[in-house]
Amino acid sequence: MYLLVKVVEIKGHCPVYKVGDSFRLEDGFRLVADIPLCMHALAALLPFYNALRFCEPKQLGLAEKDNPASAYVQCPDSVSRTDGGTVIFEISKVEKP
Repeated sequence: MYLLVKVVEIKGHCPVYKVGDSFRLEDGFRLVADIPLCMHALAALLPFYNALRFCEPKQLGLAEKDNPASAYVQCPDSVSRTDGGTVIFEISKVEKP
């Protein structure tokens, strides 16, 4: 099992990500990506990635009502103040093939 992190929404303009971009967190610690990554976004994921390996997103208060199997977090960019972009990530557990 690994965690798939996918960009599902961008508020404002993000110079790094576009909707649909994704990367993986394998073996609980290995980040696998074919795209550039943003350190601000990684900081948003750090408090949750390990817990999501063992808990359901709903237990952590990170699930949507319509999609309880995925967690949602966002980067800390304050789009209204920085003229940047706040990125919302969907984190899903995926079974290895």
